[in-house]
Amino acid sequence: MKTHRHFKIHKPVRFLTQFIYNGRKKNKHLLGELHDFPEGTMAIGRLDEDSEGLLLLTTDGKVSNFVTSKKVEKEYYVMVDGIITDEAIEKMQTGVEIGINGTKYMTLPCKAFKLMPAPDFPPRTKRIRDDRHGPTSWISIIISEGKNRQVRKMTAAVGFPTLRLIRVRIGSIQLDGLKSGEFEELEHLGEGFI
Repeated sequence: MKTHRHFKIHKPVRFLTQFIYNGRKKNKHLLGELHDFPEGTMAIGRLDEDSEGLLLLTTDGKVSNFVTSKKVEKEYYVMVDGIITDEAIEKMQTGVEIGINGTKYMTLPCKAFKLMPAPDFPPRTKRIRDDRHGPTSWISIIISEGKNRQVRKMTAAVGFPTLRLIRVRIGSIQLDGLKSGEFEELEHLGEGFI
């Protein structure tokens, strides 16, 4: 019987959530540059190139299907442009209309709240912007679905564009103290663990 392996990784900005790239643009960073993962390792779900934070990797496709299902919560810390209002947070909590592949989609109810004080993440290597451009605020958004760029579209829909997005939790697995680019092997993944 094959023994599967599982990892959690802190995906850096400007890395694609894949091991093989068949696109036209050159010089894309792939997950395999961070470590020599076992053959057959796949990313569970996605984080876009501009997003960072917790990503799970596995050699087990069944685990991947479970983790990406609506049974598992994903939590994101999001820096938005401006001081977010209670009204905007309430709209996200009840669901907002976003575009998915050219069609309108109503997001499912979610949990969202202001983060006070702001989380203490190291600055990004490429500065997002400086304080002369106005104030920013941090929120937590917890969703169980995962449409393409959903969290970014949700904050934009309520008038507060995302400046930085960091996934901090998938189910019961936390980013904890992993620094950007670091990984840790996990004992197992599955219903009892997530």
